[in-house]
Amino acid sequence: MAVVRYLTHPQVRIDPLIPVPDWGLSDIGRARTEVLARSGKLAGTVLIVSSAETKATETAAILGPALKAPVLMRERMHENDRSATGFLPPDAFEEAANWFFSHPSESFRGWERALDAQARIVAETDDALSHAPYGDVLLVGHGGVGTLLLSALAGLPISRSHDQMPGGGCIFTFDRASRIVQHRWQSIEAFASA
Repeated sequence: MAVVRYLTHPQVRIDPLIPVPDWGLSDIGRARTEVLARSGKLAGTVLIVSSAETKATETAAILGPALKAPVLMRERMHENDRSATGFLPPDAFEEAANWFFSHPSESFRGWERALDAQARIVAETDDALSHAPYGDVLLVGHGGVGTLLLSALAGLPISRSHDQMPGGGCIFTFDRASRIVQHRWQSIEAFASA
């Protein structure tokens, strides 16, 4: 039985002067990804499909060689488009994210709507998997769209209550053929030690 795992990038270097899609992993984020790479828990992965945002590509670049798996980047697997507001300080971002999830059919100050982001990530996932070789696939992406994908697969309403844990670097798994969710978010550390 082949599975698909969705991994969110872990902690990043926050820099208000750099566009958010260009942020890279922090030292903590890199170290956490290396723990996962060494764990052996992703053995059998035949393909890594990554968002093209820097933090995701850096995560995939650590895992690819460790898993001896090719990395394919897909532009449309990006996080929900928040470019209309640019950088928001942490407290303001949390308020905006809460609004985004609680008003899925509306746009927060020009952001991509949650319903649209969900439709996009579901379609991109389906398309990527339809072209992937048989076996386990690792998707490397982001917390917002990852939560929207998990919600769609599990038949749950869009809600931040289904979000990953703070800090990112979380994984959920679903059956590749049936699309049934096998487990919801686990931290890298919990997944690696299970």
